Amino acid sequence: MARDRIRLRLYVAGTSPRSARTIGDVRRLCEGPLAGACDLEVVDIYQQPGLAGRDGVVAAPTLIRLSPPPARRAAGDLTDGRRVLEALGLAGTEPGTEPGMGPGTGAGIGPGPQAPALVAQQQQQPQAASPEAGGTDVA
Repeated sequence: MARDRIRLRLYVAGTSPRSARTIGDVRRLCEGPLAGACDLEVVDIYQQPGLAGRDGVVAAPTLIRLSPPPARRAAGDLTDGRRVLEALGLAGTEPGTEPGMGPGTGAGIGPGPQAPALVAQQQQQPQAASPEAGGTDVA
């Protein structure tokens, strides 16, 4: 995996229709606005509760940007791709696209009916920063 790639980890709860829809929405982000720059890992919190605990995941769905640092997360409704990218600090970083997305942009993701609020937070890095931390920017 290249150093400058965006690494995302999506936590879902089981194989429910909501989980399947969320996986599809996030995959569309990775195949659309983030195409060629994104690696996605999907984790079922029922199958890997230890990993969810280690990442501090208390609700599903939760999407975590693991790299580039610092880690950021979005939890709740992930159907609005533009809001998800903003929450993860990725708006404007999509190769070959404008920062905004939504209906008519080819992203295939729009706000869902009565979508609950998207919760985003920057995750603190408990480990000491590596000497390479000030390195390559993702553009």
